[in-house]
This record gives sequence, structure tokens and C-alpha cells, in this order.
Amino acid sequence: MGDKVKRSVFDIPKMDCPSEENLIRMSLRPVEGIQDLRFDLGARRLTAVHQGEPEPILKALEPLGFGAKLSASVVIDGEEIESISAEIENLKSDPGEAKVLKQLLAINFTMFVAEIGIGWVAQSTGLIADAMDMFADSAVYAVSLYAVGRALSIQRRAARISGYLQAGLAAFAMVEVVRRFLIGSEPWAPYMMVVSFVALLANVTCLILISRHRTGGVHMKASWIFSTNDVIANIGVIVAGGLVLFFKSAIPDLVIGAIISVIVMRGALMILRMAKVQPSEGN
Repeated sequence: MGDKVKRSVFDIPKMDCPSEENLIRMSLRPVEGIQDLRFDLGARRLTAVHQGEPEPILKALEPLGFGAKLSASVVIDGEEIESISAEIENLKSDPGEAKVLKQLLAINFTMFVAEIGIGWVAQSTGLIADAMDMFADSAVYAVSLYAVGRALSIQRRAARISGYLQAGLAAFAMVEVVRRFLIGSEPWAPYMMVVSFVALLANVTCLILISRHRTGGVHMKASWIFSTNDVIANIGVIVAGGLVLFFKSAIPDLVIGAIISVIVMRGALMILRMAKVQPSEGN
């Protein structure tokens, strides 16, 4: 019975963003027998096609603290297995996906450098924190590209390094929010709005680049959601800049900076927790 192919459904109440999806994927890499993973972020559900029992998958999910529970597990027939295998091969056969991911990485990292530099000059915690968000996306793309075909120990090391760096930058943004709140700051609203608008254009470009792939592989779907979320953050900084200009107050800039910093730090801590706690790895 152990070698039967099954389709198991896991309810994961605390999985609600692409970062958590990627963490789950990395945590499940050591688990033998997994043939396919399908994520439904809206329903907070994971469907796995695998050989053997679902317990090793559930055991690998538990350390992440997302509240994973096995909902159903059924044996599937040969016809369904062949259909799934053909679909997986079709998804793997698209050579354009890796190229697009590299382009997304380049765009996000370039905007990270630009926003953190200009954000410091413009005394804007919103721009600095948004730069951290850009870096967070860059780190996920970089780890995903770097880890392909490499040993699990190398995958974990890469994830750990990106997690520490991301956490450090998020902490830096949080300290800046507190420091500027205590000593005062005068964010340059025009700089905030113009740079965030450029970042908005960059993220729209990302959306255009992956538009033809977003219904394909799940990583491309995740990338689509990443860029969509970034657009929301960019609009938030633009609105904060407008409020700074209207009320002549730094508070809107500090508020948006704090919100984005917390989001980035949360993602960094999840990456570090995932990289630290893993099922037994054979490689």
C-alpha cells in the first residue's frame, strides 16, 4: 500500500501569501515521493500528489507553524497519474520562465538600491521600508533560481543567508522609523511620490513580463502576486507622500514605513525558521 500514488489535501489556515507558499515548497523538498504540489492561497489549501502515506508531508509542515492539518487523502488511478505527469512536463518545458525570473530579480534589486539611497537622502522611512520589500522579493527569486538542482544543504544555506540579510535590513528600517519619530524628520514628499511612482512603473513592468506565465507554473503565479502586492505598497507610499505634503507632517511616512517593515521582518523570520527546522535530509 505504501507505494500507491495518493492525492492528499492539507488545510493550512495561516498560509495566505506567496512567501509562505515558497517556504512550504522548500520545506517539502526533502520529503521523498512528492510528485506535484498545488497551492490555493485563497482557500488556504495545499494539494499534494505523492507516493506513500501523507504523514511525512504533515510532519514537514508542522515546524512552520502554519496550522497545517490533513483534510483528505485518496488513492488515484493510473489515468489521473498520467494526466498529472503530462501537465508537470508541460510546465517544466517553458524555458522562458527562468529568463523572466532573472528579469524580475534584476528589476527588484535595482529598485532596492535606488529606493534605499534616495529614501535616506529624502528622510523617508516609507521609501527605505519599500526598498526592504523590494529586497525581500529579490531574495526569494534569487534563492529559488540558485537552489535549482543543488544539494539540500546548499538550498538551506542560501535561504538562511537571505533570511538574515532580509531581517537585518527590516530591523534597520524599523530603527529608522523609531529614530525619526523621536528626533523628528522632514521627509521630502515630492521625492517620495516620484520615486514610488518609478517603483510602481517597475512593478507594472514585472506584471507585464509575467502576464503570459501567470496561469502556468505555480512559481509564476506566486511571482504575479508578489508584483501585485508590491504595486499596493508603492501606492501606499505615494498616498503617504501626498498626506505628508498636505498635512505638513512626517507621521504618514512613519506609519507606512512601520507597516512595510513589519511585513518584511515577518517574511524574514519565516524564512529563517524554515531553514533551521527541516525533516531528515539525505543530501
